Amino acid sequence: MKTNTRRRSSSPRRHLHKREFTDTLDHLHTAMLKAVGQALFSSGLQNPKYTEDKEKERDYEIRTYHATKWVSTTLSGMQWDAAMNTGFRRLFNYIQGKNQNKVSVDMTAPVSCRVDPGAGPACESQFTVSFYIPEEHQDNPPEPSDPEVFVEHRKEFTAYVRGFGGFSNETMKRDELLKLMESLQRDGVQYMDQPFYAAGYDSPFKLVNRKNEVWVLKKEQEKEQEKE
Repeated sequence: MKTNTRRRSSSPRRHLHKREFTDTLDHLHTAMLKAVGQALFSSGLQNPKYTEDKEKERDYEIRTYHATKWVSTTLSGMQWDAAMNTGFRRLFNYIQGKNQNKVSVDMTAPVSCRVDPGAGPACESQFTVSFYIPEEHQDNPPEPSDPEVFVEHRKEFTAYVRGFGGFSNETMKRDELLKLMESLQRDGVQYMDQPFYAAGYDSPFKLVNRKNEVWVLKKEQEKEQEKE
């Protein structure tokens, strides 16, 4: 007796599902590698665009930053580093999806902190911590859901910039700021002594070749940033 054995044909739907599953795994793998790279090496992060004046060699840079949008939060206090940590957590929640659109936003660099010093040594200063909003969200940034977070419109501005390495802290920032101001005074450059900025580019997991900066603004150009 002859037995008919029919070879089971592979379903096109099964192939489709397998391909979709593979594509999903590839996407997750790519996203994971990107996240790990950003966390460990601060790689692949978007930066705000600027034009640099390179007419002569100096121990500082002169940068003109283009008009851009940043997401920011403002705190009052006595300690710069504590304000940075609190501000960073608020903004990190925003880019992780704590916004009206519930969308994740890529991390960028630098994290900037504007300092408006208090009237005296025993007075609180005002600290505004900010993340640059990546290009894909510049035209229509997600609206913050945290009332202490806002979208900041920075007009074009020129900053004098001094870079330094290592794990930055308040003492280092103040020392580097003083060195920058001394260089500007040496060169007869007019600048605003306040507000001033610190900027950090790296994750705490990055151990070497760290990049930090202090900025002071060109004289007679500081204006209050608009809030959306």
